[in-house]
Amino acid sequence: MSQGVPRPYALSEDERLTLRRVALGEEEADLFLRGGTVVNVYSGELVEANVAVRGGRIAYVGPEERCVGSETEMIEAGGGYVCPGLIEPHSHAYLGYNPASLAEAVLPGGTTTIVSDDLVFSLVGGAGTSRAVMDACSQLPVRFLWYARPEPASPLAENGERFGRERLGRVLDHPLAVGVGEAPAWVRFLSEESGGAYGAAIAEAESRGAVVDGHTTGARGPRLTALAASGLRSCHEATTAEEALERLRLGLWTPLRHSSVRPDLPELLRLLTEKEADTRRVLLTTDGPSPDAVAERGYVDGLLRLLVEAGVPPVKAIQMATINAATYLKLDDHLGGVAPGRLADMLLLDDLDSFRPSRVISGGVIRARDGELTGAPPVLDQDALGRGVEFSGGDWISAPALYKAHRSPETPVIEFVSDVITRAGAPPNASEALPEGHLHAAHVDRHGTRVVHALVSGFAPGLTGLATTATSSGDLLVLGREPEAMALAARRVCEMGGGVAVADSGVVSWEAALPLAGIMSAGGFPEAVRFARGLKSCLRDAGFPFEDPLYSLLFLTADFLPGPRLTSSGVLDVAGGKLLSGTEAMEH
Repeated sequence: MSQGVPRPYALSEDERLTLRRVALGEEEADLFLRGGTVVNVYSGELVEANVAVRGGRIAYVGPEERCVGSETEMIEAGGGYVCPGLIEPHSHAYLGYNPASLAEAVLPGGTTTIVSDDLVFSLVGGAGTSRAVMDACSQLPVRFLWYARPEPASPLAENGERFGRERLGRVLDHPLAVGVGEAPAWVRFLSEESGGAYGAAIAEAESRGAVVDGHTTGARGPRLTALAASGLRSCHEATTAEEALERLRLGLWTPLRHSSVRPDLPELLRLLTEKEADTRRVLLTTDGPSPDAVAERGYVDGLLRLLVEAGVPPVKAIQMATINAATYLKLDDHLGGVAPGRLADMLLLDDLDSFRPSRVISGGVIRARDGELTGAPPVLDQDALGRGVEFSGGDWISAPALYKAHRSPETPVIEFVSDVITRAGAPPNASEALPEGHLHAAHVDRHGTRVVHALVSGFAPGLTGLATTATSSGDLLVLGREPEAMALAARRVCEMGGGVAVADSGVVSWEAALPLAGIMSAGGFPEAVRFARGLKSCLRDAGFPFEDPLYSLLFLTADFLPGPRLTSSGVLDVAGGKLLSGTEAMEH
């Protein structure tokens, strides 16, 4: 493994010289903000100052105007507030939206940097695909940085090989890879004598001085302490103020999460408003919200509104969304503040409570005005994202018998108790028809080699047939009461090259193509929103009782949340760490 991976945004000696000359008034600025009040996240003050930009960097902050020239683009701030661009330090840029359509959605609200994991891209094609996506996204107006996922979320032998140490090193070699994250299966990690793949990934990250982004759902006391001692740098999984304070006391950076599936911020803010904890190591994250949630609530800007409404001082709130995140990422010399030498990612705000920028500047270029992009929506090379999910092995996908779960006392029943939490349900009677409120469930390898069966209850009892590739494994999840409808939906997903299809009465009643790695739409952000809202409407019509069906489907096939899970290796009892049933070989 190579050491000393180059970090992004390093400047040459000549570039530094140019910034120095602009600051001294010896050369012209490209862009000049006059008459604003800078939100100084370093001192915690509001300071009246002009800001000069050259070559995408801030060259000068202060009262002077000597660097204004005939070619300088002027912005009259008019007493408005100049704020650093907002940073999302923990996201998943592939949830219905793709990185370009996510950038389209969040840039007008002031988010200029997003850190995402590479799970989906490594599933598609290992390090080569992940690196190609990083290259493609480097051309977007939002800065994308990346965590190398250390292991798959739905374990299978070949996935483990695909996520081996060589692949990890190649991903971390990319200059836009800032660390390792996330590895949610911490129970397994603590039970493995050597730490397994995650332990090796932590060691690799530490050898490079990179971040280890943690995930410790439900860990408390000695187990949480052991995870911190193992090298985790953060945890965004606190759901109460007490859990957040415990993480903070152990030295973990503590992102306060407010996502579509876990809207916990009102409770977590007690950490600040009641417990009055020091906020220097507190961050904010949306943790990959569904597209409709972004459309309705905003992104990091929406979290700032919630903080200020709860009584958090605006400058302190902004620090959590800017300099704190940059410091956590070890990039505070380049990101997170309005100061000389930093990247010129800035917002011009009329006030410090609505957080709706009149201007968004990224890399010294005005990218949005009054909530609208200044240019065409961003695009990127979609081939890099893994276009078109492949199915192989013949016409097996059309066989209804493939999707029918056995009804016996040994058949696992996965009962939903919330959007993403499950428990073991009562076993069915082998002699009766499919019990009321239950669905057949099949997790099927896309290459037609194996299938995992279970029954599901508490999800959408009226669902006739649904199939999707929007899973943690990248394979096919099929649910329904009627195997014929399940087969029809599966066939349609195959024809679309990935996506979601719902079938009823012999026809496909609703569908959404997700041709990018089977989980992302190919169009702009409005297409992603239509997908999310359409899926929610269909499932609610079938009796879905919760709020976020996209995450319900995604996490049903994962290996890290409490309760039984329909993983690639079988139905897994996560807490007990054992398989309740295994895979079945498919016959053609």
